[in-house]
Parts: sequence; C-alpha cells; structure tokens
Amino acid sequence: MRLKREKGSCGDTSLPPQGEEWLWGHPRGARKHAGGPRGGSFPSGPGAVSGRCCAPCPPLRWRRRRRGGPASACAESGRRQRERRNMAAAGGSRADNGYGSQQQPRRRKGPGALATAYLVIYNVVMTAGWLVIAVGLVRAYLAKGSYHSLYYSIEKPLKFFQTGALLEILHCAFGIVPSSVVLTAFQVMSRVFLTWAVTHSVKEVQTEDCVLLFVVAWTITEIIRYSFYTFSLLNHLPYLIKWARYTLFIVLYPMGVSGELLTIYAALPFVRQSGLYSISLPNKYNFSFDYYTFLILVMISYIPIFPQLYFHMLHQRRKVLSHTEEHKKSE
Repeated sequence: MRLKREKGSCGDTSLPPQGEEWLWGHPRGARKHAGGPRGGSFPSGPGAVSGRCCAPCPPLRWRRRRRGGPASACAESGRRQRERRNMAAAGGSRADNGYGSQQQPRRRKGPGALATAYLVIYNVVMTAGWLVIAVGLVRAYLAKGSYHSLYYSIEKPLKFFQTGALLEILHCAFGIVPSSVVLTAFQVMSRVFLTWAVTHSVKEVQTEDCVLLFVVAWTITEIIRYSFYTFSLLNHLPYLIKWARYTLFIVLYPMGVSGELLTIYAALPFVRQSGLYSISLPNKYNFSFDYYTFLILVMISYIPIFPQLYFHMLHQRRKVLSHTEEHKKSE
C-alpha cells in the first residue's frame, strides 16, 4: 500500500499498519540517510517521526523488517547438521561400518517388502536357534553339576546354526543387507572354520574348557545380535537391546577371541602328530601343505585384525549411544 508523502519531506510521514514491525529508513541497497532517524525501529502507532534533509537522497519510507537474519541462519545450519548426523547414524551392519563424507549423505533405500519379510524370518529363526543352544548349555550344566564337557550337549545345534550364518555373506553379496562382503565373510568364515576344521576335526579338544569359553561368548553375542536385527527391521528397537548390542561386546569379544586362540593352540600337538589335512611331497600335483603351520599363521593373523575390529566397535558405540542420548534430551 502506497503511503502519503508530505511536501518538502524526503520520506513518508504516515503511520505504518498496526500489528506489524516496521523500519523507518532508506530502501535496501541505498546509502544511509544524512539526517533523521537512521533506520531505527519505530512501533506502529502515534508519535512517528518524519525525517527532513537538504541533500538529495533516496526518500525515507516505511518498510517491513526482514525476517531470517543471522540467528535464523544459524538455527537452519544447526538443523541441517543434526539431520546429517541422524542420517549417518541410521545405517547398521554386522560390524556397524560408518564412513564420513563432506557432502550430505544420501539416504539409503531399505530392502523391499519381500526381502524385509525374508530377513525377519531368518533373524527370528537364528535367534531361536541360539536360544536353543543357551538352554541346552544351562540344562546340561544343571544335570551334570559341572561345566566340563558341555560341548557334547550342544554340538549338533551349534554346527547347524553357525553354518547357517553363511547366508549372511550372500545377503551382502546380493545387496539385501548394506554391509561389507569382505568383513562379513571374514567374521563368518572364521567361526565356521573353528567349528568344523578345528573343534569337529580334532576330537581331543572337545573336552577342553577353552571350547566352552568361545561357545558361551558366541551364544550371548548372537542372541543379542539377531534380536537387534529383528527389532530394527520391525522399526521397534528397545533401548535395552540396543545398549546390550553396543556394550556387552566389550567383554564378550575378548572372551570369544581368547577361547578361539586357546582352542587352536590346544589342537596343534594333535594336528602335528596325526598330520591332519597335510599334504606331503612327492605327489602327482607337486604341491605340499602343512596344516600345522597354517593353524599357526591363523593365530598370528589375530594380532593385527582383532584390535582394528575391537576399536572400530568402540567407535561405533560412542557414535550410536551418544546419538540416542541426544535424541532423548531433544524430546
């Protein structure tokens, strides 16, 4: 609405509309006025001041205060940063891999309805299977009154469900699960190798207490992990399971690795004595393989690999749980 101008005045003298915040001054982009109220804020109502000057200049006029200044820009920037953090912490995998980027990460599309249904069924079955192993351990301990030789009570379900974890490699390879194929294959194959190529093949180690050490660690870890995946797919993840997933590994991971290394070490004398899986020269393929030396190399490979995975999980724990606490405070 055009306002009235007083003759001889370099600005409008009429009052601005009621109920809005207006500024008295030159139009945006013009030089500052030499006299009169210099862009001051005047409340709407009686008592408005009209400025006069002699030098030629753009006329003073009432204009609305611009919204979205520096304060709102900072708020918008903070909101965008929170959105980027939320999107970065939304993904999950077997080792919970996360990769930062300077650009805003793209929201990863989840699996389709059919793939989601399959993954829910798979994780429910695996959770139930490892619960069967846990119940079998408890029942055998209560029946025997000792923790020695408990492996025989859960041998068959342990082999079945640990071998069933090989499907996780296919899930990553086909893109059903957004995890690293190499990392998942390493973790799964290391356990399958220990189950079949060491514990199953070397009968003498099945009575060792170190076998029970990694079996207990595996059982607790897999119950929590598959439960975590199941509830995440259903979009109803309890905080207790999330906390257990990113906290109990601090004890269970070293416990399981210690049991695996001790079991391989206990199997070495029997492998060397029997020549298990070893191929000696001469043969028609002109190839030799010493399983005893191979097991030693497997044990040595734990030295560089275990710290990397362990500290990676600690990093993921800080990122995920701190994000959850910030979300609770914001609510």
